[in-house]
Amino acid sequence: MGLRRYLVSKTAWYLGALLVAVVLNFLLPRLIPGNPVDVIVSQLGRGGMSSEAQAAIYQQFLEQFGLDKPLWDQFWIYVTHALQGNLGLSFSFYPTPVSDLISQSLPFTLVLQIPAIILGWIIGNLLGAVAAYKGGSWDKSVFTTSLVFNSMPYYCLSIILLYGLAVVLGWFPPGGAYSLGNSPEWSWDFFSDALQYWWLPFLSLLLINIGGQAVGMRSMAIYELGSDYVNYSRSLGIGDRKMTGYIFRNAMLPQITGLALSIGTMVGGALITELVFNYPGMGTLLFSAISANDYPIVQAVTLIITVAVLVANYLVEVLYGFIDPRIRAAKSGEK
Repeated sequence: MGLRRYLVSKTAWYLGALLVAVVLNFLLPRLIPGNPVDVIVSQLGRGGMSSEAQAAIYQQFLEQFGLDKPLWDQFWIYVTHALQGNLGLSFSFYPTPVSDLISQSLPFTLVLQIPAIILGWIIGNLLGAVAAYKGGSWDKSVFTTSLVFNSMPYYCLSIILLYGLAVVLGWFPPGGAYSLGNSPEWSWDFFSDALQYWWLPFLSLLLINIGGQAVGMRSMAIYELGSDYVNYSRSLGIGDRKMTGYIFRNAMLPQITGLALSIGTMVGGALITELVFNYPGMGTLLFSAISANDYPIVQAVTLIITVAVLVANYLVEVLYGFIDPRIRAAKSGEK
């Protein structure tokens, strides 16, 4: 019963958070100054189009995008279309559907971000646990290095790696996702070519993720090291490898939350990293959409991010309920 109450309360909370997020996702892009239709029509007017023709096209675009309707009607259309998988047409790339633009950009971001997040989480937590247990110079070196990477902005490390490894040493291409003349396709030639451009942005994200996870795990592991079970195990002569495993398992619960929250920071890291390396992922798409007041793209990208963050954190909360008996005991005690 305690676990059931816990799951029901978490489900209700996340559904409410999703509702609020959808409302804000619709309203916030419309607070950006400027009218995107004005930009489109002004660009068309540079070709010598008459004012009457511009006015007719302006009205046509307002009707096409539904911007002539009241705000409530626009919101209802947005919600119903989103539930049907229709993300609308792009303003700046009209008449390209937003879903097509996302399908082109999303694979680049996923291929870049997911390995960096997962490997950063695994390596960072292992380093943090071992550093806290061994202490001494090992702990100082790991903690100092991890703190430097954790405190370094994404763009700073990206620029350093770009200049040092691409410009000075020439080990990697300086930017882009694949060579000129190539186009994305499922082939070994394209994969091997794109892999050369993938390494630098991947390393910039991986190092920062390792630093953040190592600092967090070290703090949790030091707390666990003061526990009674650690002192008792040491008196029994249990080896370092087994003790590190105990410390890692007991300190990993907050780090699982950190893994879920990494999905939320994915956009911030992707935006800066992709801009520095001219990588055609979701961050670059979102930045260009914000610059052009392209409401449909901004809404679609932020909606995908919001749903991904909420689902990831909800799954972590559910996992907590199964693996941590203290949560079930707390909920049972509330009855």
